Formats: sequence, structure tokens, C-alpha cells
Amino acid sequence: MIKPAAVISLLLLSACTPRVEVMVPDKPITVNLNVKVDHEIRIRVDRELEALFEQEKELF
Repeated sequence: MIKPAAVISLLLLSACTPRVEVMVPDKPITVNLNVKVDHEIRIRVDRELEALFEQEKELF
């Protein structure tokens, strides 16, 4: 027969099981991206190279 102490310890141990809850956040998820696109530098360099190639036709 099962002893009363064993029954009580089983009840206490089964009550201590971990519990994980998945909840939906109250606020919407926001992603802040600080992006700076600077394409002007490449255009400037391309124009300078074109001007250089026009001036120095013997380079290539």
C-alpha cells in the first residue's frame, strides 16, 4: 500500500511543474531603421572618370 507521505510528496511535486505562456503583445512590433542612401558619390566619381578618360585618351 502507498504511504501517505509518498502521496503528499507526489501531489506537491506535481503542483510545481513549469508553465510557459505565449502572449500577443499589446503594442505593435516596430522596427526602426536608420538608413542613409548616398548614391551621389558614385555618380560624381563616374563623371570625373569620364572626364578624365576624355582628356587622357592614351590611358587605355
